[in-house]
Amino acid sequence: MSSNRESAAEENRKTAAATGKIGAAVMLSRVLGLLRDIFMVKLYGTSVLADCFALAFKIPNLLRDLFAEGALSQAFVTTFSKRLKEQGDVSAWQLANRVLSLVVVFMSAVTVVGILCAPWIVDLMLSFADKSFGPQQRDLIVLLARIMYPFLLLVSLAALVMGMLNAKQVFGMPALASCFFNLGCIIGGGALGYWLDPAWKETSLIGISCGVLLGGLGQLLVQFPALRRVGFRFTWDTLWNESGVKKILSLMGPAMIAASAVQVNVMVNAMFATSTGAGGVSALNYAFRLMQLPIGMFGVAVATVTLPALSRAAVGGIREEFSPTIARGMNLVTLLVLPCAVGLMVLAQPLVAVIFKGGDLHHRSTIMIASALQCYGYGLLAYSWLKIVQPAFYAMDRRWVPMFVSFVAMACNFGLNWFMVRVLHWGHESLALTTSLVAVLNFVLLFGFLRHYVKNLRFGAIWRTLWRSSVAALLMGGFAWWAKGLYDLPDFPVSWWLSALVLGIVIVLAAVIYFGLCLVLGVDEARDAMGMILRRVPFLKRFAPKLQK
Repeated sequence: MSSNRESAAEENRKTAAATGKIGAAVMLSRVLGLLRDIFMVKLYGTSVLADCFALAFKIPNLLRDLFAEGALSQAFVTTFSKRLKEQGDVSAWQLANRVLSLVVVFMSAVTVVGILCAPWIVDLMLSFADKSFGPQQRDLIVLLARIMYPFLLLVSLAALVMGMLNAKQVFGMPALASCFFNLGCIIGGGALGYWLDPAWKETSLIGISCGVLLGGLGQLLVQFPALRRVGFRFTWDTLWNESGVKKILSLMGPAMIAASAVQVNVMVNAMFATSTGAGGVSALNYAFRLMQLPIGMFGVAVATVTLPALSRAAVGGIREEFSPTIARGMNLVTLLVLPCAVGLMVLAQPLVAVIFKGGDLHHRSTIMIASALQCYGYGLLAYSWLKIVQPAFYAMDRRWVPMFVSFVAMACNFGLNWFMVRVLHWGHESLALTTSLVAVLNFVLLFGFLRHYVKNLRFGAIWRTLWRSSVAALLMGGFAWWAKGLYDLPDFPVSWWLSALVLGIVIVLAAVIYFGLCLVLGVDEARDAMGMILRRVPFLKRFAPKLQK
């Protein structure tokens, strides 16, 4: 029994350590993504031009989540990890070459079809649009979407390369790769946009769209050296009727629906947002990007480490380590994401005002983004849990379950959006609230099925971490609310530097309070994380073993 506890603790520490490395890399990428958003706010604010670019980018971005970073990535990592374990490197690299060759052919065809069909797709997206979107705006969206469609091919290949590296236990460079996407958008897009139109009107958006392609190319190429070091050599291989490729394709069908339910819902939200007035689409987009910061830093980071482990644990049937792997992933996500959700809801307006002050954001825009961010906060933890729970079904070869649940979630999302916007005539923030509610529903249904299929799922451990972390997060939120009023932290700062300093102090103190309370309440993952930090500080190293006993 003692050896089992020690083994579990060691696995917790390994997962936390790998998550920390990925989280740091993703953190850098998200910061650069935030700088990209600040850059866009500086140039276009929450204007109709910003809405046009946001709508145009959503088209290839949705397909990216359907094919590349959603269905294809999960199906490939699951199958590739099993092939590595069962048949070794040579067979796994053969599978990788066949899938890469297939993706080049298929995604090129999808890109061409998308470019040709862009006018009809844009017309569908503008089905509920108000007078802010006339023929000129419609033509601009079509042009920008056509420019950005090849991004789908580049990011699909980048996702496959990332999956191969993760399966070989290489996490750092793949996580850093998206930094180069953001750099390409900021530097390349900014330079081309200024060259085409120094006044930053409609024509400048063509340069910004070209920057998206440069960023996608950078995200792919930067991973090649690491891929070569682990032994991969690309050769064109069209033997697509082999069992591994068929397995990936069979997993992808349901996964294209299930893994991308949230993104499909966001696309539907964008359609309804076009009827809420100018700025509704871009406000939702900026708020969603802010909400993605903790998801990317923690939810995706934990899932990246967990998915290969789940795939290995499912080889030959669900083995003993399958349940602890899920529990560890969910508990770590709970510990890290829950305080972020509470913090975003309590400090939404000052946070938005401080972050986008460099973009000269108007008060109306601040309120629009902050109100959407608060509503997204309700579903933040469910979003992040889905990153752990959904891949578990693919590892178990129960791919129909997420597909069924996603159909239910998408139907509920459309119905709620229609009711709130078309019947009640509520604003754009109601669309963010609907997205959160549907994410919660999606998770609850999936977790219920998971408990049915995994009989020894450690629900007690998951619940224990959840309620203890919730108590700590609520007390932390109370402190943040009190400090916001005590220090008169304004929603619209007069002195940006002073407000940023006070906001930073409040966030740091809130984090210290939260993790301190988690330690006091006995959250195991908090002890493991703190022990890992102490071991890295020479004069505190001796306290680490005591903390983890």
